[in-house]
Amino acid sequence: MGEGAVRTGGKPMLDSFGQEVLDRAQSLELLGTAEVGRVVFTDRGMPAVQPVRFALDEHALRFAVPAASLLASAARGNVLAFEADSLTPELDDGWWVTVLGHADPAEETGSECVVRISLEVVAGRRVGVGQ
Repeated sequence: MGEGAVRTGGKPMLDSFGQEVLDRAQSLELLGTAEVGRVVFTDRGMPAVQPVRFALDEHALRFAVPAASLLASAARGNVLAFEADSLTPELDDGWWVTVLGHADPAEETGSECVVRISLEVVAGRRVGVGQ
């Protein structure tokens, strides 16, 4: 278990599913090891998910999308969700991290838009490690 994991009485804190609850620092450390994540946004009132390659810094995550895409439009001032993970197919070992934050175009260059999501809510879980 990483030093950043949430502990109660020296033991890892578990959620109601028995999954280890990670604190912000541990969650961001794991998120930094991922290469691909999923952005959750709204398209015509319905949830939509788009996989993206992303970069992470201490304040936000960033990813590029076509400037004319639905995701670029959805990112203009709205709250988006983001998820990345590393899990076995059996879902018995690995981790996942979710981020919620306001999104805005960080830069637009012709046909591409770099979207920035602020790291307002960061939550992580780990399964199988040390269990």
